[in-house]
Amino acid sequence: MLNVILANAGAFGAVAGLASLAASGKKEVMASDALPIPDFPFEHKKLTKALDHASVRRGFQVYKEVCASCHSLDRIAYRNLVDVIGTEDEIKKWAEDVDFPTEPNAEGEIGERKGKLTDYLPRPYINELAARAANNGALPPDLSLIKKARVGGEDYLFALLTGYRDAPAGVTLREGQYYNPYFAGGAIGMEQALKEGSITYDDGTEATASQMAKDVSVFLTWTAEPEHDERKKLGVKTIILFTLMAIPTLYYKRVKWSVLKSRQIRFGKF
Repeated sequence: MLNVILANAGAFGAVAGLASLAASGKKEVMASDALPIPDFPFEHKKLTKALDHASVRRGFQVYKEVCASCHSLDRIAYRNLVDVIGTEDEIKKWAEDVDFPTEPNAEGEIGERKGKLTDYLPRPYINELAARAANNGALPPDLSLIKKARVGGEDYLFALLTGYRDAPAGVTLREGQYYNPYFAGGAIGMEQALKEGSITYDDGTEATASQMAKDVSVFLTWTAEPEHDERKKLGVKTIILFTLMAIPTLYYKRVKWSVLKSRQIRFGKF
């Protein structure tokens, strides 16, 4: 009986602790030796603000020219890019520039065909073993949901991409590792990919390291939450609707209950 009581008390304490952390609004839940993630002023964090779609388009260019050599976007098809990254004709042309395997023919042979809108973005490696072999044993993660998979979301991504430093005294890195204080343990297998002038933006924006990090962070926010803008629009409409409904609802409630709340009960002798 005592064990059951202690177990229930421990479970209650754990739940209460998690609830207090959630109420405090802190991003860090698990202990880590990494630096705390700063809260960067991304405009789309505001309740009524949508994603910056110019930044989303630039972020896709950063992904395509820098990140796609190691990281995949398994959940994004070319059709998802239409009217977000480019027009339907532009996206069709991009898809046709990539060759995809065909279905096996009667002899079991597999050929190649041009890509189409329903195809998903190609992976940089044929399988996990090839990815590890090309990256000193480290497996580059898929970036489709990376914003949701990391504590801090886009803030973490921006901090990580711009946070590379020289290793401090006492920190020893193995060959192929780099120091980043925002990465757990500090030693990361990915070298700093975003450097000044790594790419040339199509819209003429200056391609500084921080600009590219910001743009690709916004793009990866979109890949993880393509419904972001519609969800916020629906949320604002819902708040307005419920606010308008609250006025007649309150009036109706007061009218219906007025009879009961204003009645008098008197006791007399018979």
